[in-house]
Amino acid sequence: MNTPSFLEDHVSQIPAIQLLINMGYQYLSPKTALAMRGGKTSQVLLEEVLRKQLKAINKVHRKGQDFEFSDANISSAIMAIKDLPIQDGFMIANNALYDLLTLGKSYEQTIDGDKKSHLLNFIDWETPQNNVFHVTEEFSVLRTASAEHYRPDLVLFINGIPTAIIECKSPSLKGTKSPTELAIEQHIRNFNKTGIRSLYVYSNLLISIATNDGSYGTTGTRKEFWAKWKEQFKSSEEENEHKKQLQQLKNQVLNAADKNALFAERKSGFSYAKPYFDNLEKEERAVNKQDELLFNLCNKERLLDLIRNFTLFDDGTKKVARYQQYFAVNETIKRVSNFDVTGNRKGGVIWHTQGSGKSLTMVMLAQLIASNKSISNPKIVLVTDRIDLDDQIAGTFKKCQKEVTQATTGSHLTELLEDSGDAIITTIINKFEAAVKQCKKPFSSPDIFILIDEGHRTQYGTFNVNMRRVFENACFIAFTGTPLMKKERSTAHKFGGYIGKAYTVNDAVEDGAVVPLLYEGRHNLMTINEDPINRFFDKVSEPLSDYGKTKLKRKFNTINELNKAEQIIYARAWDISEHYTNFFQTHSDKYKPKAQLVAPSIKSALLYKEYLDDIGQISSEVVVTQTDQREGAEDGFYSVNEEKRREDEYFESRIDQYGSIK
Repeated sequence: MNTPSFLEDHVSQIPAIQLLINMGYQYLSPKTALAMRGGKTSQVLLEEVLRKQLKAINKVHRKGQDFEFSDANISSAIMAIKDLPIQDGFMIANNALYDLLTLGKSYEQTIDGDKKSHLLNFIDWETPQNNVFHVTEEFSVLRTASAEHYRPDLVLFINGIPTAIIECKSPSLKGTKSPTELAIEQHIRNFNKTGIRSLYVYSNLLISIATNDGSYGTTGTRKEFWAKWKEQFKSSEEENEHKKQLQQLKNQVLNAADKNALFAERKSGFSYAKPYFDNLEKEERAVNKQDELLFNLCNKERLLDLIRNFTLFDDGTKKVARYQQYFAVNETIKRVSNFDVTGNRKGGVIWHTQGSGKSLTMVMLAQLIASNKSISNPKIVLVTDRIDLDDQIAGTFKKCQKEVTQATTGSHLTELLEDSGDAIITTIINKFEAAVKQCKKPFSSPDIFILIDEGHRTQYGTFNVNMRRVFENACFIAFTGTPLMKKERSTAHKFGGYIGKAYTVNDAVEDGAVVPLLYEGRHNLMTINEDPINRFFDKVSEPLSDYGKTKLKRKFNTINELNKAEQIIYARAWDISEHYTNFFQTHSDKYKPKAQLVAPSIKSALLYKEYLDDIGQISSEVVVTQTDQREGAEDGFYSVNEEKRREDEYFESRIDQYGSIK
């Protein structure tokens, strides 16, 4: 039987609602949902549902008995969630909402003349089935400073709080943008200043679907950061069971009450759409990408897990985990929650490509370790190889309501490690090495977790041996974004093997997280006029002994020195300009790749810039990165080699002319 039309309502929205109902969401028609909002489109909470649930999931435990929170405290809790500080900013208000949901709020209550503070939660995170989940559609909300309305296609409520918002599109839409892109843009329009922030201030998960495609983000997510979701399985049996469960839900027949409510208010209603969907129930309906995304993200346990454990605010930006982060963290938590036959917790290596969010993965993992009830007094040390990254991670933890201490020196780190309490500590690798060297007495606790970023760079020589000696029972988890070559694969063995699936560059490109990386080996042929070079060398080396001449020749007759020669740089600048222009900037109107040139010194970088500008075929910018950020190193560039540092001092003065220092 043909579909009634290719309207998004028929090909995307109704099938999404049917699946969500079968997943345990209670359906509310637009008319019913509006009535539960007091008939006001300016209100977005289902207040009576929230009030009932706050009473149901919260109890005051006192003297071996359970007491209900007072009506006054319940009303205060509702007022707290209604009165978000939107005047301080949209994301600040959303952060305040997130803190209320995840941390709860304490209220004083008097029982038998004894007044004490007790925590009231808005969501029962530990027992998902104690919460109430609703889905409604065409949720009309009054726009900011306007008499007009926007109507998100679907809104999911947890205990009366609008938590997830879904935009549906027909796959038949034609144009330069995909239907999913259009749905994402609709979300962005809705949470902008002139949109319906009164609804989105409560949102945590945003989803865009179009039958055969779908993406997800969170409140405030920019278009380029919306992500795809790919479910990962440990075995084919687990995958088959997962698919079987989804197939059953997809083909489960709605009960009469839900079916009547779903079609009663539709214009096409019972006379047009309902007969079509009734007939569909007689057939085996195939699962599509939309179904997979909704099932994987919106089943009750997964949705609560994503909100509570895999969402965070990083420097004012709200972020939700990508699938590779989610599965890597959960797999690691399962691994480290148990002891092996030696009485220790098994660690391992998480291999995710550059740009996949390893730093945030570390933060999410550390938070879950810190809150794991099976681990008493955990001490977590996050080790990175850059000062700026250490600062970023420390700042993210503070914004995530977790106490964290930055080790300022190796001695300070030693003091923190020797403290008997639990702690989350961030440090950089050289301070960690210094602390390892200073420790005379090993730490024997199996509840110490060492999380090391770019583990393949730090685990050679005697350091790994010393680290294992000092932390004899600790759990070590390494993160790397570099494919481990044959000689480096011992890194994985040292840490306990790989954890979960690798997330490669090809995966990131396929997901749209990074642009494709193109590589073409190229060598431009050059000739050397040896005679004047030899005469000049004989002249400048005349006062030296034969040994001195040999040493001088050896010093400057290297690939590194040749790469910095001005004539070499000029010839390569010409070759780069011609090759890049002819082969990469002319073959495609849609995709014009950019390129990166890595120079051996600041002087070389500025010379490349100067010659590329003189040639004039391509544009370029200079970015200079400090090469030595280790504790004790001098400020400035090339601080390890003072000779090189002096060589570059003049060129540093020209940085402002050509670029910036990052």
